[in-house]
Formats: sequence, C-alpha cells, structure tokens
Amino acid sequence: MGIHYDYKSTKSAKLMEKQAKREKKLAEKKAKRLAKEGPKKEEIERNTLDTSKPITLDFLTNPNKE
Repeated sequence: MGIHYDYKSTKSAKLMEKQAKREKKLAEKKAKRLAKEGPKKEEIERNTLDTSKPITLDFLTNPNKE
C-alpha cells in the first residue's frame, strides 16, 4: 500500500516529465519537417491589381495577360 502515499508526492514531477517529453518530441518533429522542406520562402508574391487603373472588359477577358 506504499504506492498510495507515494503517488501524490511524485504526481507533479511525473507530469512535468511528461510535458518536457512531449515538448521535446514536438520540437524534433518541427525541426525534421523544416529540414525536409528546405529554406522557407520569405514572401510569396501575389498578383494584385493596381488601384489607380480602371478594370476594363478587355483586362478581364484577355487570355494573354501576364
């Protein structure tokens, strides 16, 4: 019956060990994923419309637009 007296006194230590183990595992996964992806692109260019130009029908229907 000694386990019952021991349980409460070691509960917090066991929880902290579990949390540390979980965080370590997540950090390893993240490092592995980042290494696999390669260098991260800083910024993805998005084609946004220039607000100073009006939107015309030719602009909307032109198949050769850049």
